[in-house]
Amino acid sequence: MDSIIPPVSMKTFDESPEAFAQQLGMWFENYGFAVVADHGVDQSIIDGTLERAKQFFALPVETKTKYQIAGSGGKRGYTPFGIETAKDHKVADLKEFWHAGRGLPEGHRHAELMPPNIDVAEVDDWSTYVDAMFGAFDHLGRRILKAVAIHLKLGDNFFDDKVNEGNSILRLLHYPPVTHDIEPGAIRAGAHGDINVITLLLGADEPGLQLLDKQGVWQNVFAPKGCLAINVGDMLSRLTNDKLTSSIHRVINPDPERAKFARFSTPFFLHFNPDYLIETLPDCGKSKYPPITAQGFLEQRLAEIKLTY
Repeated sequence: MDSIIPPVSMKTFDESPEAFAQQLGMWFENYGFAVVADHGVDQSIIDGTLERAKQFFALPVETKTKYQIAGSGGKRGYTPFGIETAKDHKVADLKEFWHAGRGLPEGHRHAELMPPNIDVAEVDDWSTYVDAMFGAFDHLGRRILKAVAIHLKLGDNFFDDKVNEGNSILRLLHYPPVTHDIEPGAIRAGAHGDINVITLLLGADEPGLQLLDKQGVWQNVFAPKGCLAINVGDMLSRLTNDKLTSSIHRVINPDPERAKFARFSTPFFLHFNPDYLIETLPDCGKSKYPPITAQGFLEQRLAEIKLTY
């Protein structure tokens, strides 16, 4: 599949952070997306996590729903089909997913917002792999934010103390085969902007990810094997007064010849610390947005997509 965005290598970041930041910033400003090669996440962690996700989603529905936590807004554990609905859409997305987040010590000030992760008894070494995947993505995300800070001329450590206790989420996603009896208008993921700061997304085996460019045209985005797609979320867009663009994107239903194949992906939604006040940076012009805490913005947006707290 042809992608509008070619990969940039993290090796460039190691050799010249400024050069990498310039490339990344250019793609973020023009499309809100970049594709990054040589990301450094251990392939055995990726493969092990994906294999366990496939095992979990293959379990009977009654087993999976044991891990749905009522009244939690899906902060942790399982969210079944028919719940998440893209903002301003009337039909739910064709997906089910699992959420894992940051582990916090007992009594931590954010413990109520970030409950403990959940183990899956039916899948061996579930927590070992899922926790390792979260940690690897969290580390990589902070490196990417160093490049973003350099691009914005903020100094490479600007984001460090703003995301170190962030309410970040690793989502294990399953889009099932698309059958003829789906609800009219339903697609795998309706057009939406991500809530968070940046999203890191491993390339899925099955295509379907598209972004809406500034001319209003849907463009394919595909991360080749060994690469990640990274996109700007609404929190970063808001912080930069839309200098870095949070692009609308979607996952479309497959062509008929691929309809019988499931699609799996593992987005990592990197968030600010809950109490961080998101307000327009001084060098980004007259603000379009009033200040709001990261937690306040998150709760507002989760209600819009029917994942309420």
